[in-house]
Parts: sequence; structure tokens; C-alpha cells
Amino acid sequence: MDKLDANVSSKEGFGSVEKVVLLTFLSAVILMAILGNLLVMVAVCRDRQLRKIKTNYFIVSLAFVDLLVSVLVMPFGAIELVQDIWIYGEMFCLVRTSLDVLLTTASIFHLCCISLDRYYAICCQPLVYRNKMTPLRIALMLGGCWVIPMFISFLPIMQGWNNIGIIDLERISKPRLGQDLHVIEKRKFKQNSNSTYCIFMVNKPYAITCSVVAFYIPFLLMVLAYYRIYVTAKEHAHQIQMLQRAGAPTEGRLQPTDQHSTHRMRTETKAAKTLCIIMGCFCLCWAPFFVTNIVDPFVDYTVPGQVWTAFLWLGYINSGLNPFLYAFLNKSFRRAFLIILCCDDERYRRPSILGQTIPCSTTTINGSTHVLRYTVLHSGHQELEKLPIHNDPESLESCF
Repeated sequence: MDKLDANVSSKEGFGSVEKVVLLTFLSAVILMAILGNLLVMVAVCRDRQLRKIKTNYFIVSLAFVDLLVSVLVMPFGAIELVQDIWIYGEMFCLVRTSLDVLLTTASIFHLCCISLDRYYAICCQPLVYRNKMTPLRIALMLGGCWVIPMFISFLPIMQGWNNIGIIDLERISKPRLGQDLHVIEKRKFKQNSNSTYCIFMVNKPYAITCSVVAFYIPFLLMVLAYYRIYVTAKEHAHQIQMLQRAGAPTEGRLQPTDQHSTHRMRTETKAAKTLCIIMGCFCLCWAPFFVTNIVDPFVDYTVPGQVWTAFLWLGYINSGLNPFLYAFLNKSFRRAFLIILCCDDERYRRPSILGQTIPCSTTTINGSTHVLRYTVLHSGHQELEKLPIHNDPESLESCF
């Protein structure tokens, strides 16, 4: 959401060195967001295993939102910031501001949907998750992430509803000077110059409504969902510890369904931690802006322009941050990224791509349970692997 302020300062714009440094930084942020989000989208499209996970449909849509932010919103904001002037006209200013509000709101809606998806996957039974997260419901949720933000972005902004009731604070605060300059015009036109700015000011009703719908309600839902996920994950971890403490005799009596449940608990808990970190970074990046967005109308629009600019670009940085979180925290995405960046290097491919693996079976030998796995090599011969569960509980992960 663009909230650039044109308050009067002692210096006009930036110096040459400052402009170079600022332009380099902003260009790096934009390039990071474009390449990173493209990488996420390509990885899911090319990797069959990633496409099987329903959560990744939301992640791809979120990456597309962030890509649009980096292409349609951030470059114009960077040009305005560096050149210290808006040169694209009033109508495009409204369009760009509407896109900014739309895409920002859509981003947090996607994260809210991801938290609900993880809640049903981890806190509910698998059958409940399959019934809740049907392809039709996923499509409706994704559609809502794009349609609902329209009602707080293009509709009110293009109609000018966000400006209704903003009074002439300058004339009231300094009546003796005889100035008749509206507060919006005061921010839009820089004093002692012909520079203009693409400013976005909101009245109290719009500030509260927009912030509550776009940030505070989804944030509350995500906190509740991830709290339940955290409690469930602790219970899963406790169950895994109990199984490990029981030792070989208990592991020897594990049925395939129990083994699959243990693997599922590990996988879902790790995924929940990753998504919690992603959500936390989003909130840290955008919370300062949304807090200030509500406070500013109640303090007569006295928040400095530098503060608005810093909070705005802190939020923009988040658009390029998510792909790096995926790469460092999610093994499947990390492998897919390496395959793409290393030109399909076979070292990073899954074993199932190099050789067809037949599902595992278990057997007990001398009181120790082992996993038997047959692999069909490229030569056509079968190779038998015996994986001791007692010595390596993680070996079960290759069977599911």
C-alpha cells in the first residue's frame, strides 16, 4: 500500500551517491522477488511430487501474487523514491495504489488459507482433511483470495471513498496564515518546487475497515490455527519420543499403519514449522505498516514520510523473502530448486527417478525388525536392500 509522504524537509531529494546506493538496493529487492517467486512457480510445475501436495497450490498462487507486486508495484515506487517525483499521472496513481492494496491483501489471505490447510492436515484425521480440502474447495478458497480484496482496493479507491471526510488540517491549525491548502494537496505537491507525488491518504472509517479486513482478522485466524498446530505437534513429538524410548521390542511390533503414522507426524510437524516461520516473517514485515495505517488518521496525519517509506518497503521485501525461506527450510523445495539451477543434475534427483522402487515390506530377524525394499535398476535386475529399523528409524521415510 503506497503511503509516500511529501512532508517538507531541509534537503530536496537525494544526492548522487545516495541515489546510486538507494537504486542499487531497491533493484536488488525487486530482482530477488522476481527471480525467487518465478523459481517457486517453476519448481512446483516441474516437480510431480510437489504437485501432489495440496498446500503447494496456495504457495504457487502466493508466489504469483508476490511476482505481480515485484513487477507492477515496486518498480514505480522505486522510480518515484529515487527521482523524488511522480511522473505517471493521477489516474495511473490510483490504479497503482489499487493494485498495491489488492495484492497486499491477497498475500495475507493466501497465508490464512495455508494455515487453515495445515490445521486440517495436522489437527484432524486424514479422512477429515480429504473431505475438507477437495479440489472444488481449494479453487473456491483461491478465488476468494483474489476477489474479496477487490472490495477494499479498486472499488473504494477509484470512487474516492477513502478521502471522504479528510478535513483541511493546515487551515484549522494555522488560521492566521490565511492558507487554504488541503492536507491532501499539501502532501501531493512539494513546497517550493513543482514536484508531485502519488500519495494515498485514508479517512478513519476506511483505515479501520481496510486494516481489519486485510490484516487483523486473517492474522487472528492464523494465530489460532498455528496455536492448535503447535499443541498437536507437541503431542506428535511426545508420541514419537515414547516410541523411541520403548526400544527394539516395541519397534518390532510396529505395524505398517503405525510406521506410516509416525512418518506422517514427522512430515506434517516439519511442514508446520516451516509455514509458521513464513507467516511470522510476513507479520513482522507488514505489521508496522498496518499499525501505522490506523494510527495516522487519529494523529492528524502527522506520521513522517520517511517512516511511511521505510514501513512500505519493509513490506515489499517480504515479497522476495518467501522463496528463500522455502529453500532453506523445506527439503522438497530445496531439491527442486537445485535441479532447476543445476540444469537437471542427476545428483539432486530423487532415487525413484534413477530407479523404480517397489514398496517395502517388514520382517523380524533375530528380534530386530528390518525393512525389505526391492529396487529395479536400469539394467533390469532387482536389488534387495535390508534396512534395520532399530538402528535407523529414519529409514522408514524412504518407504512412504
